[in-house]
Amino acid sequence: MRIDLHTHSTASDGTDTPAELVRNAAAAGLDVVALTDHDTTRGHAEAIAALPEGLTLVTGAELSCRLDGVSMHMLAYLFDPDEPDLLRERELVRDDRVPRARGMVAKLNELGVGVTWEQVARIAGDGSVGRPHVATALVELGVVPTVSDAFTKDWLADGGRAYVDKHETDPFEAIRLVKAAGGVTVFAHPAAAERGRTVPESAIAELAAAGLDGIEVDHMDHDEPTRDRLRGLAADVGLLTTGSSDYHGSRKTCVPGEFTTDPEVYGEIVRRATGAFPVPGAGGRRA
Repeated sequence: MRIDLHTHSTASDGTDTPAELVRNAAAAGLDVVALTDHDTTRGHAEAIAALPEGLTLVTGAELSCRLDGVSMHMLAYLFDPDEPDLLRERELVRDDRVPRARGMVAKLNELGVGVTWEQVARIAGDGSVGRPHVATALVELGVVPTVSDAFTKDWLADGGRAYVDKHETDPFEAIRLVKAAGGVTVFAHPAAAERGRTVPESAIAELAAAGLDGIEVDHMDHDEPTRDRLRGLAADVGLLTTGSSDYHGSRKTCVPGEFTTDPEVYGEIVRRATGAFPVPGAGGRRA
């Protein structure tokens, strides 16, 4: 069984629609895929309606968090999307994305870059606007060759010249909210140092004590020594370990199923969840 628990669609900063994403996941030979758009569940209905036979969808979201000034992402799986407290917090984060993106455009203009809000809004479309949309605008203007090259201190990385803060949830509060909504939490790419500062590994132990369920280990932003170190840490503090592509369509080079999660770990995530259940594709079996 091939399981990918971290993907994005046009509901946030991916380039595949939710329907295209599940079709591409099936074409890549996946049995299970999680749709985890940033701070939104808006793509779930379309993905469910388009689910191919034999593919199971795990509903989720990637929550924007901040700990001691360091930005981090929390994958939340199989929670009740209508639980009011978690819904209210997701809306706070999502609503702050527009003024933040406008602020980044203003900073880029001050740096002599001719990006416009209209350009960024066109790229974002109906999705929840984020830094990758601003990065894509920089690529369109020829300022940087790829989206990844925009995430440096020169441009959009944390603390970069055009970086702007946004509302982000305290991760301990995120864990509490997701658990209250019946969901399961996994710390996404915890050692992705190329993206900017990362939280200390001592904090991962504290998050585990507060109810964190797992950490994402097998990820394109972790080299092999980092993965080995994270597996050891997870074993020490009793965390599940997952693997995922972090697929964003054409916005990144990764492909669905580039990294996968062990079926036993997936089964434990499903067992712990009470807010929602995996959705089997038409004619398929629930994984």
